[in-house]
Amino acid sequence: MIKYILECKKQHKFESWFSNSNEYEKLKKRKLLKCIFCNSYSIKKSIMSPKVLNSSFKNNYEINSLKEIKKVKKELLKLRKYVEKNFKFVGDSFAKEVREIYYDKKNKKNIYGSTTKKEREELEGEGIDLNTIPWVDKEN
Repeated sequence: MIKYILECKKQHKFESWFSNSNEYEKLKKRKLLKCIFCNSYSIKKSIMSPKVLNSSFKNNYEINSLKEIKKVKKELLKLRKYVEKNFKFVGDSFAKEVREIYYDKKNKKNIYGSTTKKEREELEGEGIDLNTIPWVDKEN
């Protein structure tokens, strides 16, 4: 396996793994690589340096990873608190409620809730953009 940093023509950077360097070339030639941010197919690569793990690196890596996870969870909890304070919870009727808001331009309220995959696809088909955020459990 080989990991590359990929960059699109708009200079978005992201990582991707390939079974070998030839695999990257095949996928690029067949236009199967695209930017995860803007969907551009104009992609170039740069190789990432390999990491050789020893026991001290592994321990530091695990500690740093745990710290990063805790930091991300804290940020997600802040986001959840903000949403709960500033948005109305509509539960499973989210698809119905968001349509009412979308088609009634005067009705601008903030809501949150849940949808099924099918409802989400239908809403997207109608041109209604949705955002999904990880809903982190407050207790754990």
